[in-house]
Amino acid sequence: MNRIDGRPRRSLLYIPGNNPGMIQNCAIYGSDGVLLDLEDSISITEKDAARKLVKHALKTLDFGSVERVVRINGRDTPFFERDLGEIIPARPDAVRIPKIDSPDDVRAADDIITRLEEENGMEKGSVRIHAMLETARAIVNASAIAMSSPRILGLTIGGQDLAADLGIKITREGLEMLYARSAVVLAAKAAGLLAFDTVYTDIDDLEGLREQAAMSVGLGFSGKAAIHPSQIAVIHEAFRPEEKDVRKAERIVRGAREAEERGLGVVAVDGRMVDAPVVAQAQRTLELARLAGMEVEAE
Repeated sequence: MNRIDGRPRRSLLYIPGNNPGMIQNCAIYGSDGVLLDLEDSISITEKDAARKLVKHALKTLDFGSVERVVRINGRDTPFFERDLGEIIPARPDAVRIPKIDSPDDVRAADDIITRLEEENGMEKGSVRIHAMLETARAIVNASAIAMSSPRILGLTIGGQDLAADLGIKITREGLEMLYARSAVVLAAKAAGLLAFDTVYTDIDDLEGLREQAAMSVGLGFSGKAAIHPSQIAVIHEAFRPEEKDVRKAERIVRGAREAEERGLGVVAVDGRMVDAPVVAQAQRTLELARLAGMEVEAE
């Protein structure tokens, strides 16, 4: 699911950076990654304390296999450089940067991160970037943003802020965001990046989340953010392919391998001809099945 590694990133759980109780339990919630938040969930008076707490957690806690991402404050705030200055030396896996409107925003962060990596004896490029697109301008610039730095791991859409910028209301069905979400996926995939979908804010409506997560998978998103641990299982289930689709994907991949060994360019599976794009889709289905813990025939 990723040009860099096979690490699962189906779910990323937001954790307020000022909540030590939740932070110390990051390894047991069951999400593929956590988003330690220094931005929206933290009041201005608590920014410094939250930053120090997250830095300490990154240095001392065992997160297990959970990916550690910190959402810092945007470049348009006085906290941007302070966040990077304290968080990068603590070696997170990535930082999620909000309010990315143009390639300049990414390059400004990249320059600072590169300097901090050098100063702290870190491998250059070890801290990745999630570029968060939250305005109409960002959506229009999505492709340029995606291509702006090799440090970018993925693009993510910020639904609430984007809705405010567009002057629209987010509905349960989410169709008003269809174009923006599709634009983010297309820009990310064209650049070989991941695409992360926005949160579903009604934590009591798991059925609504189930429908939204299914749409996320259908649109090609690599993962979806969550704001409550109860949402994780629903998101993971959406990314779990059906058994019959897994078995068909196995036959397609097996047929493609056998055809290649025989020097044939066309594959026939279940009496139907399939080509390279179909094989690629079958491989993605098998990858999703592995992430879901399903038994998959070795390729």
